[in-house]
Amino acid sequence: MFSRCRVLPLLSIVLLAFLAGCDHSEVDTVRVPKSIEDRFPVRVGDRLVQMQVAVLPAEMEHGLMFRESMGEDEGMIFVYERPQLMSFWMRNTTLPLDIGYFDSTGELKEVYPMYPRDERPVASRGRMQYALEMNQGWFSRSGVTTGAKLDQAALAEALRARGLKPDQFGIR
Repeated sequence: MFSRCRVLPLLSIVLLAFLAGCDHSEVDTVRVPKSIEDRFPVRVGDRLVQMQVAVLPAEMEHGLMFRESMGEDEGMIFVYERPQLMSFWMRNTTLPLDIGYFDSTGELKEVYPMYPRDERPVASRGRMQYALEMNQGWFSRSGVTTGAKLDQAALAEALRARGLKPDQFGIR
């Protein structure tokens, strides 16, 4: 009979030999989708913006409410499945913001200022697919004017990281 003192070291050696022979490259890692709290680098014209990506109804409804500060090149983009007339307001939002409306090609068409806690709607004039909220004055300070393009490839990557399909939002 083997004593326990001899079996345990023998089992340890067998286990280590087994693990050493495993190909760890085949082990799949589970990726947890990113959330509204994560920021993604997306270019607008020549400027790199760290964007939070709002796509789910609850995220869009909450937006930047109750936020006390935001970095100079940080913002929140609202991504819709198809172009539509848009309207935003500043309920429970204490930061002065600008909103930029982009069409389905990612071209900036309109920019408007929005004021803290102002519940009057700031509507787009045309059918838009994306709305980007930035600190007030960011568009003019950054030289981002109408005609600037949103990097839709980077936005598509952000949507994938959120566990969403870019083509659901018209991005190929």
